[in-house]
Amino acid sequence: MAIHPTALVDPSAELDPSVEVGPFSVIGPNVKIGAGSVIKSHVVINGYTEIGENNEIYQFASVGEANQDKKYKGEPTRLVIGDSNVIRENATIHRGTVQDQSITIIGSGNLFMASTHIGHDCVVGDNNIMANYAALAGHVKLGDNVILGGYTGIHQFCQVNSYSMCGMGSMVSKDVPRFIMVSGNPAKAHGMNFEGMRRRGTPKEVIRALKNAYKRVYLKGSTLESVLSELEQSPDYAIPEVAKFVMSIRASERGIIR
Repeated sequence: MAIHPTALVDPSAELDPSVEVGPFSVIGPNVKIGAGSVIKSHVVINGYTEIGENNEIYQFASVGEANQDKKYKGEPTRLVIGDSNVIRENATIHRGTVQDQSITIIGSGNLFMASTHIGHDCVVGDNNIMANYAALAGHVKLGDNVILGGYTGIHQFCQVNSYSMCGMGSMVSKDVPRFIMVSGNPAKAHGMNFEGMRRRGTPKEVIRALKNAYKRVYLKGSTLESVLSELEQSPDYAIPEVAKFVMSIRASERGIIR
C-alpha cells in the first residue's frame, strides 16, 4: 500500500493494498476504499464512507464529511461511491441524513470537475459530467449520462433525468425530463439532445419519434395530461425511448421545466 508518510490514515480504515494515498491526506476510521483507487494530496475522507475501485480523488476534495443540514445531529449516515469516478480539486460530497434514507449514493464512471458539490441524500447514476462549480442541493436525483454545465444549480428534491443536459449557469427548480436540454435562470427547455443521440448511434426512426413527442409536450399548447395520454395511446409509445420520456414526466413530483 503506497501511503505517503505525511498522510493520516486511521488504523481501522479498510483500504485495499493497491490504494495510493498522497501527502497530507486524512482518512477517517469508518472509511472503505477499493482496489486501484488513488487519493491524491490534501484530500479528506470522513464518515461512514465506502468508495469502490479505480476512483481518482484530487487534492483538497472533501468526501463523506458531515452534511450542511441544520437538522443533522451527528447520526452515523453514509456515503457510497461506485467505481471509476474522477473527483477533481475542491469537490465536496456529503453523506446523508436520517430525514431521508440516511445515505448519499454515487454510481460509476462519473466526472465531477473542480469545485462541484453533491449535497446530502443525493442519488447520482452513472457516466455523468458535472462541470466546474455545478452543484446539487440535498435530495436531488441525477440519472445516467447527464451533463451539467459550469455553475449549474439544481434545487433540492429535483430530478434531472437520464441523457438530459443543463447549459452553463442554469438554475433548475423543477424536474428535467429524459433527453431534454435546458438553460437559463430560471431554466427553460430548448429542445432535446438530438446531437448526443446521433453520436450514440440512435436510429433515425427513434429520433423522429422523440421529435414528435417533444413537439406535443412543449409546442402544442395543450394540457400536459392530455398530451401524455395521447402519446401513451400512439404507436410511437411502443418505442422504448418515447415511453421512457413520457414516464420521466409522469414520475415528476415538482412539475417539469417547460
